[in-house]
Amino acid sequence: MSEAEVSLLEYLDLSQLTCLNESEEHTLKSIVADKKRNSGSAHVLSDADEQLLLSIPFNQTVKIRAIVLHTANAAQGPRTVRLVTNKPAVSFDDVEDAAGVVQELELSGEDVREGRKVPLRFVRFQSVNSLHIFVVSNQGGEDETRIDAIDIFGVPLQGTRDVSGLKKVEED
Repeated sequence: MSEAEVSLLEYLDLSQLTCLNESEEHTLKSIVADKKRNSGSAHVLSDADEQLLLSIPFNQTVKIRAIVLHTANAAQGPRTVRLVTNKPAVSFDDVEDAAGVVQELELSGEDVREGRKVPLRFVRFQSVNSLHIFVVSNQGGEDETRIDAIDIFGVPLQGTRDVSGLKKVEED
């Protein structure tokens, strides 16, 4: 029996969401704040160079089957992408070499321009609490990388739940 695949954006922990090397005007939070695929004009834009490091935590454990990285400008769209999972904090140094990388993807111009769902090696994404997407390069060798929409598809694990809203009860 196969579980129904859904968008996992509704399970994002927005308070822990980070993106290294994003411009101040065009942030990751601007495209995922509604916890659904962005269809407006907001987008993420890299700042100092073409690399971006998106850290996407979930409020419960999930299985990930596919991702979508969509851009309006194909030349600025991600090309080489490295995926890392379940790290409390990730820096560019952690993902420069491929040692901890769970999967590396080479996206085509059509993948990012059309927002195609890119399947992942599902067995490597069975128990994910956070996904880190390292954009190594873009399609056109541009100085900036642009992402207009992100979507992550998979299945929330049964028996796990969002505990981010719980507060400690003080005893008298």
